[in-house]
Amino acid sequence: MEMEIDQLKSYLQKGERLLGLDLGSKTIGLALSDVMLTIATPMETIKRKKFTKDAERLFTIIDEQNVGALILGLPKNMDGSEGPRCQSTRQFAKNLLEKRDLHICYWDERLSTMAVTRTLIEADASRKRQGELVDKMAASYILQGVLDKLSRA
Repeated sequence: MEMEIDQLKSYLQKGERLLGLDLGSKTIGLALSDVMLTIATPMETIKRKKFTKDAERLFTIIDEQNVGALILGLPKNMDGSEGPRCQSTRQFAKNLLEKRDLHICYWDERLSTMAVTRTLIEADASRKRQGELVDKMAASYILQGVLDKLSRA
């Protein structure tokens, strides 16, 4: 079920975590919240294959980590409109929901990858290291935005 961030707390069970996703065409960056829903931690980057394989990996993580909802970064255009990348993200969510009953929320991820890349450059990370980290750190950036909003609610 797709829902708004404001509805999320009423659907989560005690001890459930959130899983943040930064969907790219070649990778899916993942970040996991703590059970108190305060801190997002970069988790891993899935190299995308076929949808079924990607979904299986996500479902394994959801089960192992007691995930109550997914937060998908929604790559809106700078003017706030939704283009093809948003449509692709929404289709990915729809495909997941056809395979399993999940709670899914979207978070505006404009400039998240740019912010993370800037942080990695400032930390003097090599280009190779940046490539290894950027997707899961972008997922963490997205998820932390949601956690911060939830803490203010």
